[in-house]
Amino acid sequence: MPPPPSSVSRVQVLGKDLFNTLREKHGLAGFQKLIKEKIVPLAGDVGTRNFGLDSSRSDDLCQEIDVIVHGAATTSFYERYDVALASNALGAQYGCEFAKKCPNLKLLLHVSTAFVAGTQEGLLLEKALTMGEALRPGCHLDIEAELQLVEKVKAELAEAKSGGSDQSSEKTAMKELGLKRACHFGWPNVYTFTKAMGEMLLEQQRGDLPVVIIRPTMVTSTYHDPFPGWIEGARTIDALIVAYNEQAFPCFVGDLKDTMDAVPADMVVNATLAAMAVHWNEKGQVIYHVSSAIRNPLTGQVFEDACWDYFSIHPRVLENGKPLENRRPYLFKRFAYFRAYLILMYKLPLEMLHAVSLLLCGLFSQYYNKHNRRYTFLMLLVKLYAPYAFFKGCFDDTNLTRLRKEVKMDGKDGSLFNFDPKSIDWHSYLLNVHVPAVLMYGRKNKGSV
Repeated sequence: MPPPPSSVSRVQVLGKDLFNTLREKHGLAGFQKLIKEKIVPLAGDVGTRNFGLDSSRSDDLCQEIDVIVHGAATTSFYERYDVALASNALGAQYGCEFAKKCPNLKLLLHVSTAFVAGTQEGLLLEKALTMGEALRPGCHLDIEAELQLVEKVKAELAEAKSGGSDQSSEKTAMKELGLKRACHFGWPNVYTFTKAMGEMLLEQQRGDLPVVIIRPTMVTSTYHDPFPGWIEGARTIDALIVAYNEQAFPCFVGDLKDTMDAVPADMVVNATLAAMAVHWNEKGQVIYHVSSAIRNPLTGQVFEDACWDYFSIHPRVLENGKPLENRRPYLFKRFAYFRAYLILMYKLPLEMLHAVSLLLCGLFSQYYNKHNRRYTFLMLLVKLYAPYAFFKGCFDDTNLTRLRKEVKMDGKDGSLFNFDPKSIDWHSYLLNVHVPAVLMYGRKNKGSV
């Protein structure tokens, strides 16, 4: 019986450019045959026990599985709290519960994020998170209480809606609740907050399972494999590249001397594969920061220079045929100054224009709407990314360094399964690979950022 459409649709990534190399090697028919042999999609839900599978199918899988790679997550910084809890927190717990029922399991590999550390300063070690330990001093994180809070708020919203109250929609309320709770406990957004919860639940329940946790930093487009520049969706610093391309922000927050810890996607995958090989059927837990800042730091200055150089070489042209001037954004080193500047220079004049436009029957409404959208977009970027613009932490990579030494690299240049960030020339990579990759994605998905 063919798998349900819902499960097939989740593997549509097979049609992306990522698999061009395999399609060229095997031909279309051969590629399809290979995929059919290797992949069996199942309709399920990572946020429910047994992934929502019926007991018979679940029991059969438990007997067959020897390794679980748990990479399912919602990565939005502004996700609904209930959705993020189910996917990122409970998903890790249920994945662990399922793994413990697999008699032949050799490894449970959980993909997390280095930013479960929040915005802590100093050297951040590759160590497990303690259940209930919040980042804000004096706070204790009770995950069960958070789940109950979500249900209570949703029930109150449903009751208010039935009574005709004009309250915010459930979606907005859940997003605001997630951000509020994350900040209360010391995390900057609901993504890193709930991923931290997932690690806590996994640590609490893993027992003697062989567990590896991979914590990448900011993941960028592929450096080499299967080809340079593959990316699926704009992430973290990519939003700044898109905004730079549109000249959508005249200023931002940060310091060009600070380090941006980024790592190409294929290096994350290569480190994951190496860790699986080294820790196969090895009891205990190991955590890896897949990061770059210690071995090969990427500074804000290098990032900004690469963007400037790219758009100088490839000037943008406006709809009227005139070239768009390439301007470097001004960086404020203090958020308060940045906000005051924007309000004074942009928001107040915009609102004055809006008032005049209303008096003149909407004469300037189109101009106002265009620039107000830019202002709103800039403020959203700052709200989401400012904590990382001022990030003062440094991710320890002792375990990852040890892993590199343990894995024998094939090939004379050590390029196969390379996950050494020291091999990256950041300016060249950004200029020739990553920036054009992000812009190509942006053109294919116009309006999605």
